[in-house]
Amino acid sequence: MPAYVESARLEWEHAYRDFAELARDPALEERSSSQLRVMTSELRRRLGGTFTLRELADLYATADSWARHVLAEQGAPEWPRTLTLVEGAAFHLYARGAVDYRP
Repeated sequence: MPAYVESARLEWEHAYRDFAELARDPALEERSSSQLRVMTSELRRRLGGTFTLRELADLYATADSWARHVLAEQGAPEWPRTLTLVEGAAFHLYARGAVDYRP
């Protein structure tokens, strides 16, 4: 596995942990879950159901340029405050579907 893929996976894992902590707050849970659904849907649209971790990491490298637009277009509430966490958490969860995924 290339180093940049492993590095991305670590970023996703850390973001997911922080996201899970944020989502424990009842006031933020629905909003953050909504944002996560939007991002996951976009990953599915961009990658489909069959992909590798390398393809996912390549998409992650460009996510800052499109994730903002996707969340804003979908009307995800207060997305600028949680963009980084939601983005990383979505990639972390989506990575589990990669054909070469290993925990």
